[in-house]
Amino acid sequence: MVIKSLIYLGLFAALFAALTAWLAARHEARAEAAFPPEGQILDVDGVAVHAVVMGEGPDVVLIHGSSGNTRDMTFALAPLLAKSFRVIVFDRPGLGYSQSFSAEGETIVEQAEILQKAAAMLGADKPIVAGQSYGGSVSLAWAVTRPDNISALVLIAPAAVPWETPLDSFNRITSTAWGNALVLPLITAYVPDWYVNKALDTVFAPQAAPEGYAEHFGPPLTLRRSSMHANAKQRANLLNEVAELQPRYPEISVPTEIVHGTADTTVGLGWHSERLIEQIPGAELIELEGMGHMPQVVAAPEVAAAIERAAERADLR
Repeated sequence: MVIKSLIYLGLFAALFAALTAWLAARHEARAEAAFPPEGQILDVDGVAVHAVVMGEGPDVVLIHGSSGNTRDMTFALAPLLAKSFRVIVFDRPGLGYSQSFSAEGETIVEQAEILQKAAAMLGADKPIVAGQSYGGSVSLAWAVTRPDNISALVLIAPAAVPWETPLDSFNRITSTAWGNALVLPLITAYVPDWYVNKALDTVFAPQAAPEGYAEHFGPPLTLRRSSMHANAKQRANLLNEVAELQPRYPEISVPTEIVHGTADTTVGLGWHSERLIEQIPGAELIELEGMGHMPQVVAAPEVAAAIERAAERADLR
C-alpha cells in the first residue's frame, strides 16, 4: 500500500511538473508575442544585445534598472530626449532581449564593457551615459573602467554606496540553481499578470505607475524564467561589486549629474547620492522633493534637464 501511494505521488508530481513547464513556456511565448523587441539585435563578440535608437544629436545611452528592459526608458524619457539627442537604449544582459553570457551573473564591469562595445558599434564612441538604480551602478562602472568612452555621466537614483541590508529572500532563493529549477517555473506559470501590474505601484511609491505604463513596459517579460534568474544572480552579486568599485569613484573626471528623489525608499538618497556626491569630483546633485524611485518615468522632464546640463558641461551643446 505504501509503495502504491508513493507511485501515485510520483506520478502526480511528474504530471504537475510537466503542466507547470508547459504553462510557463506558453506564458513566455505570449509575453514575447505581445511585447516584441523594440529595436535591433546586435552581435557583440557573439552576445546578442538589444538596442533601441531614436532621434538625432549628441549620443546618450540609457541603462535601465533591476528587472527592467528598454521599455522602461522608452515610455517617457527616451522620446523626450530624442528631440535633442540621438538616444540609445539597451537591454542589460539577461534582461529584455539581451543575452546572458555568465553562469554566475554578469558583473557591472562586464555589463559596462559589452554595452560600451555595443554603443561603439552604433557609432557612439563617447556618449553621455545615464543609468537608473542598478543601471546607475553599471554606468558608474562604465565611467571608472572605460573613461575614454564617455563624455558625461548622469545617475538616476543610483545604487552606489555599499549598504548594510541583506539580500531579500526572493533574490537569494531564485539566484540559486535549485531556485531556478523549482521556484521560478511556478512563478512564470501561475502568477497572474494583474498581480504584477498591481505590484508596480510598490516600485513607484509614493507615486503610482502612470496610466499606460504597464501596457507599454510589459511585466510578463520580467516574469520569464531566464530573466528572473539572470536578474537575481546580478542582484546577489551587486553589493560586493559596488564595494570593489567605490574606491575608484574619485577617478571619474567627466561632468556628473545625479538625480534622486527625497522619498525614495528603495535606494535611499541619504545613504547613496548624498555620499556619492562627495566622492566624484565636481558632481552635482538634484534632489526631487517627494519623488520615489522612478523619476525616469514620473519626472522625465527633470531627468532630461539633468542630461541637458551634462551635455552643456561636456561642451556637447
